[in-house]
Amino acid sequence: MTQKSLGYVELEWECPNCGSRNPGSQRTCAQCGAPHPDDVQFVQAAQEKIITDEKALAAAQAGPDIHCAYCGARNPATAKNCKQCGADLAEGQARAAGQVVGALRTGEAPPLICPTCGSANPATARKCSQCGAPLVQPRPAAAPTEPTAGKSGCGILLLILVGIAALIGIFLLLSSRTSELVGQVSDVNWRRAIAVEALMPVTRESWRDEIPVGAQVGQCVNRVHHVQDEPAPGAREVCGTPYVVDQGSGYGKVVQDCRYEVYADWCQYMTTDWVPVEPLVAEGHDLNPTWPAAIMQNDRRTGQRQEQYVVTFIANDKTYQYRAGSAEEFARYTIGSRWRLSVNTFGAVTGLEAAP
Repeated sequence: MTQKSLGYVELEWECPNCGSRNPGSQRTCAQCGAPHPDDVQFVQAAQEKIITDEKALAAAQAGPDIHCAYCGARNPATAKNCKQCGADLAEGQARAAGQVVGALRTGEAPPLICPTCGSANPATARKCSQCGAPLVQPRPAAAPTEPTAGKSGCGILLLILVGIAALIGIFLLLSSRTSELVGQVSDVNWRRAIAVEALMPVTRESWRDEIPVGAQVGQCVNRVHHVQDEPAPGAREVCGTPYVVDQGSGYGKVVQDCRYEVYADWCQYMTTDWVPVEPLVAEGHDLNPTWPAAIMQNDRRTGQRQEQYVVTFIANDKTYQYRAGSAEEFARYTIGSRWRLSVNTFGAVTGLEAAP
C-alpha cells in the first residue's frame, strides 16, 4: 500500500497543571508556565489546517523533540544542549512518534462553552473571550467495558448452538435405532447412463489476454482486473480517509493510504468446445443390466459412466427400498427371495442378509 503525504498540521497538548490547551509547537504552558511533560501526549486540535509557513514546516519535519535527561525540558530535535539547563542532549529521550492520532479534521467544529462563565467560543479558541478562563476540548466518553447488548447477543448465539447440537444428537440417535424385519423382493430396477459431449460453438467471457488463439472476439468492456499497492500506467488511484500521524515535534503528518485499480478488457468471444448433451441411457426391471450402445460421430464423445441399482422389498405390508453397491450384489436379489432387513427409525434399510 502506498502512503501519500498531504502536508502537516499543528497538534496541541493539555497542561496537566492547569488544564490549559497549548499549541503543539509551544514547549511550556502559556497559562501557568509549566513545562510540557514527556508523558503528556499530543492530541488533535478541534479544527485542522495544512500549514504553509516555511519555518513551521521545517520544525514539523525536523524529527521528534528531545526531553532533557536532567531537567526534563522539551527541546527541538536539532538542539545539542538543553535550553533550560545547558546539559548535553545526547542522553536525552526523544518523544514517541508514529502514532495515529485520528482522521484529519477539516470541517467546522461546534463552539466551546466556557466552563466558568458559560460563554460560547470558537472551537479553535484556547481561552474564553469573555472571562479569560482556559477552554478544554471535550474528550469522547469511554465505551462501557461490559455492554449488555453484547452479552445478550452471545447468550442467544450460545442457545442456538446448543439447540443445533441437540438436534444433531437426536438425529444420530434415531438413525442408530434399528428394527429387524423379514422382507421379500417385489421389484428390481437398474439404470445405466453414459454422458455425451458434442463439439459446438459457444459464447464465453474472459480477459482479452486469456482468450484462446483463433477465437472470434466480440464486445469488450474495460473493468478492474486487479488492485495493487504500486502505481501503474493507466491505473486508477483509490485513497482512504486522510489521517494524522504524530511526528513527536508538536506537528502531525497528514497521510492517505492509497491502492491502484488496474483496468483491462473483459471480452465476449466465440469458440468451439465440448458441451454436455443428452446422455445415453438404458434401464430395466430385471437382473441383467447392460450399457447403452455408444456409437459416436466425429463431433461427439462419451464421458463419465453412472450406474444405479435399486431393490424394493415388502415387509409387513410396507415397502422398503435398498440401493445395491454393484451389479454383482444386485444380481443376488431375485424376485420373491426373502431377506432379513435392518431398518432404522426413518425407514432406511441399513443392513440385510439372506433369510431362510
